[in-house]
Amino acid sequence: MPLTEADQRRVDAAEAEAEAAGSTKLLIHSPPEPQKLGSITVMCLILNRVIGSGIYTTPAIVLRATNSVGISLLLWAFGAVLGLCGLLVWLELGMSIPKFQPPPEEGTGSLDGEAPFENVPRNGGEKNYLEYIYKDPRFQTTCIYGVIFVVLGNLTGNAIAMGQYIMRAAGAPDSPEAVRGIAVAALTGACLIHGLWRNGGIVLNNVLASIKVLTLMAVIVIGFAAAGGASFGSGSGARDAVKANFATHNSFARPRDDIGNYAISIAYVVYSFGGFEQPFYVLSEVSHPKKRFAKATIATMIVIAILFILANVAYLCAVPMETVLHTDLDMATLFFGEVFGNEIAPRVMAGIIAFSIFGNIVVMTFTAARVKQEIAKEGILPFSLFFARSTTTPYAWLKQRLWPSQSRILEQSPATALLLHWFFAVILVAATSSVSTAIAYLVLVLLYAYTIKVIAGFFVAAGVLYLRATKRKEWTDNLGFKPWGGPTAAIIYSSTCAFMIVALFISPSQSSPFSYAKTGIHHYIVPAVGLGTLLIGYIYYLVFAKLIPRWRKEVLIVEREPIIVRQGGRQDGEWVQILEVVEFWWAARQAGGKEA
Repeated sequence: MPLTEADQRRVDAAEAEAEAAGSTKLLIHSPPEPQKLGSITVMCLILNRVIGSGIYTTPAIVLRATNSVGISLLLWAFGAVLGLCGLLVWLELGMSIPKFQPPPEEGTGSLDGEAPFENVPRNGGEKNYLEYIYKDPRFQTTCIYGVIFVVLGNLTGNAIAMGQYIMRAAGAPDSPEAVRGIAVAALTGACLIHGLWRNGGIVLNNVLASIKVLTLMAVIVIGFAAAGGASFGSGSGARDAVKANFATHNSFARPRDDIGNYAISIAYVVYSFGGFEQPFYVLSEVSHPKKRFAKATIATMIVIAILFILANVAYLCAVPMETVLHTDLDMATLFFGEVFGNEIAPRVMAGIIAFSIFGNIVVMTFTAARVKQEIAKEGILPFSLFFARSTTTPYAWLKQRLWPSQSRILEQSPATALLLHWFFAVILVAATSSVSTAIAYLVLVLLYAYTIKVIAGFFVAAGVLYLRATKRKEWTDNLGFKPWGGPTAAIIYSSTCAFMIVALFISPSQSSPFSYAKTGIHHYIVPAVGLGTLLIGYIYYLVFAKLIPRWRKEVLIVEREPIIVRQGGRQDGEWVQILEVVEFWWAARQAGGKEA
């Protein structure tokens, strides 16, 4: 990327200082412009994460829980609105913080000669937002969120589901050992792809996302065609299903009336729509984020909302509700069985679902590793500098050897953070080996949804309301993105998350698919463990920030110096982070409690 002379001098000075003999500073480069993520990739990050097992499996779960076609469709419509609200909250924060002061000679300048603070997009997503909102005491927010995300910020549950669907597609018995072996292989493969060849992982993500969109569109077309009388082999006609499911006297007949069922159903729908936050995890690697990012993400979520609602309608055009209620099979398998009427079609569908789930794992591995790298940069992990570094990928190293180029920065990946991601994902596979794979999937999905989506989502959205209430015009006048309806999105998102935090403790009815009789797990276990992770994170904070410094009689100093430049070397270019210098050290306390 071309730089102004002043920017180039600052970059050269930072690199020279970090690379000097005896230096303990870690230099981490952002991808150069040719390696930045374009709008298509940003859209594919969301598409590949959202379109996974959820849209194929969750519709049947929600329908069994609500016992009503009409209410289940309303929940999916509500999920679409909630996903868009969450995106607007993340955009308000992501386009507005963190803020850095540009070099005086490059800023517009104020009366005292200092440049105004500018938002510079940074990797990390909600980690940055929570740290900005809940600053004090130092390290507390980072420790609590960091512990939760490092341990649970992966798709182990999806990997187990992938193993189940591969076994089903192969027509083999559902062996727990084989399923978990496939899960570990999928998690390992995704980490290797991104560690060995960054651009290859991005291309794979985009290809998988495109195929998944086309597949879902095919399901929608087949469903509506079947409802119109089209024949697809020996399957039963769909017109009876249409009459049974969409008749006005049937659609809202006999719904369940206990809150527990609806709370868990909403959690599953939220999980299915979860994924809008993925590009925020890699925001400093996005090209021209202030100009294109918001449009790309909003357009993608609208497309997903339309596809998901149409897919649910298409399923119900072919599968009678009574069929769903009297089996444990997922909706996609029932759909293909009803439409095509043979054993091969459901197995093909199982293969498609497994393919979609692998796409989830690929994108989450790419983005979550960047968040874990950002957590390591805060110095709160053992061997933080080791996990915070980026390394040249083997592909880039080999390419440079064979075809030398003049590029100063070769392709890099957070290889050690990928190792950290892989380690805890495999630990979770092993930790759930004492229960069936079906229960392991249920627990891991709900635990991820409850902690990463619901609890973190509540604090982020509530934090936006706090900023609007306390900083008022100081906050709203300097927003990088102003959401429609002002605080409306944050109110809806925080209120829904608060409801789910409490409501998931309410016992579902005995006939519920979430009851102890059906799952073998008490309903309060997952939310209790979810809230328990907050306590574990707080205990980690007390040990890290209170006990260890008192024992050492030293305090940890963390310095993160971002080097920001005008993109493209133009005076009107966006401010972007070109590299970052990270350093930690322990300093002796003075008598007053400050470092020497």
